[in-house]
Amino acid sequence: MPLRITLLLSTCVIFGSVRLGVSLMGTSSQSAQEAPAGFNTPSFNGPQSISNGIAEPVGDTFALDQQVYELNHSIQTGLGPVYNATACVSCHENPNSGGAGQITELRVGHNDANGNFVNPTILINDGMTTITGRSLVNDRAVCPQAQEQIPATENIRALRAVLNTLGDGFVEAIDDNTLMAISAHQPEQSDGTIHGEVVQAPIFEAPGQTRVGRFGWKDQHSSLLSFIADAYVNEMGVTNRLRPKDTTTVCKTTTDPEDQRDDLGLADIDHFAQFIRGTMVPPRDEVLAATAAAHQGQDLFTRIGCATCHVSSITTAPAGTVVDGGMFTVPEALGNKIIHPFSDFLLHDVGTGDGIVQVGPQDTANKLRTAPLWGLRTKARFMHDLQSLSLEDAIGRHKGEAGNAERRFDQLAPQERASLITFLNSL
Repeated sequence: MPLRITLLLSTCVIFGSVRLGVSLMGTSSQSAQEAPAGFNTPSFNGPQSISNGIAEPVGDTFALDQQVYELNHSIQTGLGPVYNATACVSCHENPNSGGAGQITELRVGHNDANGNFVNPTILINDGMTTITGRSLVNDRAVCPQAQEQIPATENIRALRAVLNTLGDGFVEAIDDNTLMAISAHQPEQSDGTIHGEVVQAPIFEAPGQTRVGRFGWKDQHSSLLSFIADAYVNEMGVTNRLRPKDTTTVCKTTTDPEDQRDDLGLADIDHFAQFIRGTMVPPRDEVLAATAAAHQGQDLFTRIGCATCHVSSITTAPAGTVVDGGMFTVPEALGNKIIHPFSDFLLHDVGTGDGIVQVGPQDTANKLRTAPLWGLRTKARFMHDLQSLSLEDAIGRHKGEAGNAERRFDQLAPQERASLITFLNSL
């Protein structure tokens, strides 16, 4: 089949899945507008930051939301007892507040006699206390007694990169039907080799309700507020109304929950959510993207099958759509916007799975969320574990569901491979 026809068919199938999802939501791509893009949240300089236009709660500002996002915690304000960082921005800061990071977090566990993943039991305080119920192991503690160490029995061990959160308000605003439609169409796009798994994740602010997961390497969260509340206690040890108990009480001196509402009636987790929902999507390098090499590279990216999972365009739900178990209404700033995440936000087995199970069934142990490629050019290390130091190496590690695409990349002429890398460097 001629290349022109192959590309046209591939593009129609890929974007057809997105349009199907949109039609299920009762809107059309014709009325949608491009989401605002830009790296416009310079760290520790909130007054110069520019939001996507989201409406703020009474008395609140985007600058204040960012200021709270960048606030460093101490023991007196609830840090620890075990933690990884002292502020959100400590990890999410590349190239500015809310971006990805060079930090990796540690996940461990083991399999039982039936091969099912089991969360670890971590001994602390000279073996007198245990931490259970989570795969995360924190690197830091406020006292030696609380420092976590990994027992030899926990032989599943994995590193996970800190994810970008810029533009995640638009990701939250994607209708469940859109993501499910993308998943449903992937087998026919790939001769049955690719089928993203949809995970139903709990909504902490709406107990008992779930939504299609889209945040975290395992799609373990479906709402930004849930994601944030979980990170606050697990990454910084700050308890909050949705996660009101610390992992351990060893060396703890504060009273739970530590995150209290301010004079505006907003807790830190509310400011964090408002900040992330107010960020723009990561922009393209427009100069590089306009080159002939980048155009050829994007065509090749689609032709060899990368775009089946790294979906280039998705339209969010209309403004006024109620999501997150009735706890959030998509605002004008986020509704009916076209985004280019180069991700389907689904779980796939591409041969690099970490063996960890979180909210999904046991078959998700070796599956990971498709990494969104927007903002890729701001990173020097790649893949979920940051172990790839070049894009070529990252592509070469794609096996399993991505095996055909990886083989097709290997078969490209050197100039074609260079063009595809140029395209990736424009993201």
